Amino acid sequence: MAQVELNGTVPAGGASFSDAARTAVAALLAPIDAELARRYPGDSGSRQPVHTVYVPADAFGADTVDDWGRRALEAFDTHAATPEQLAQALGVPADALLADVHARVRAKLEREPVEDLRIDFEDGYGPRPDAEEDAAAVRAARLVSEAVAGGAAPPYIGIRIKCMEAAVRDRGIRTLELFLATLLAGGGLPDGLVLTLPKVTYAEQVTALVRLLEDFERRAGLPVGRIGFEIQIETTQAILGADGRATVARMIDAAEGRATGLHYGTFDYSAACGVSAAYQSMDHPVADHAKAVMQVAAAGTGVRLSDGSTNVVPTGSTEQVHAAWRLHHGLVRRSLARAYYQGWDMHPAHLPTRYAAVYAFYREGLEAAAARLAAYVAKAGGDVMDEPATARALSGYLLRGLDCGAVDPAEVARLTGLDRAALDALAGR
Repeated sequence: MAQVELNGTVPAGGASFSDAARTAVAALLAPIDAELARRYPGDSGSRQPVHTVYVPADAFGADTVDDWGRRALEAFDTHAATPEQLAQALGVPADALLADVHARVRAKLEREPVEDLRIDFEDGYGPRPDAEEDAAAVRAARLVSEAVAGGAAPPYIGIRIKCMEAAVRDRGIRTLELFLATLLAGGGLPDGLVLTLPKVTYAEQVTALVRLLEDFERRAGLPVGRIGFEIQIETTQAILGADGRATVARMIDAAEGRATGLHYGTFDYSAACGVSAAYQSMDHPVADHAKAVMQVAAAGTGVRLSDGSTNVVPTGSTEQVHAAWRLHHGLVRRSLARAYYQGWDMHPAHLPTRYAAVYAFYREGLEAAAARLAAYVAKAGGDVMDEPATARALSGYLLRGLDCGAVDPAEVARLTGLDRAALDALAGR
């Protein structure tokens, strides 16, 4: 048997694996290596918004983002003008952390109140005469192009079309066609373009959208794969198929690399499960089950998760607003702890508690996460012996905090000794 040198030495006893065996193993696993690289490429490294704001197409206008910011600030200044008032509203201590969060929330509402905007042509818009929806699709695209050109668009913006079921399929396809074509004519597709496909029940409906986008890209001279989309998980068939398989994993595969996110639909899904209206919520057990399946199916694929929304709106008296804020804040914190780093907001007054929850989540753990990561990089040990997987989680935590403005680059660099590029590398991006 041939001897194989390892680092210039011969194994004890003179025995080794043969070249033929090594070649056979390489041949056996080559297709598996390719499959792993295709299906599980990991995170893209791009920014994930902390929320998606949902606006019906007929209510969308050139001033929508500014209006949401203005109304959010108005609610914040009326019902939580001081850190003490915000603490009372949320039922948390009025400490130095909250004072910092309060200042950052106000600055965020002034600077960038909306991170992701979805112009809705589905449930929030409803059935309309074809001429009316045609005109709305063209109008929405023109407004988006103008906002992007003027620097007034949020980082991510796009539309939710009608689903691929027979009754509304042609209408949804027509709206998508008009929206994309008008964007192209108005200066091109924006970098932050996002499309949402709702009420998916079969993987073939995802494939259908892939084929349409392939055709559009080819005819428009766009690079293959330029247009991605989110899949909204709001039917029971999207979680468990008739054959007993986890359908959501098949949907990710059917997207052929175009899926960017899985978004949980709180009310459609819970209603499909028979949950009565009074108990339809992001924290209901049926929601937890669906999102756990989504989470496992998406792990490693680069497809990101988003939680749903609450329909309890913070309006009315200060007491009523505080009650709604306390509910929303608790739901957002719960989602963050379960690694759902995005959710849907349905009203401007949801923005203060969205950012309060998000900022507190990243600021309260900043020093501990930074210390653990610095110790890992320095191989210094400490109270916790972290592994590469935990280092990825720690750096990912800091990166998400940086992206949304919860923490600052200078303080992360000071606490960890690492710059953005080093954090990206540790996070496996």
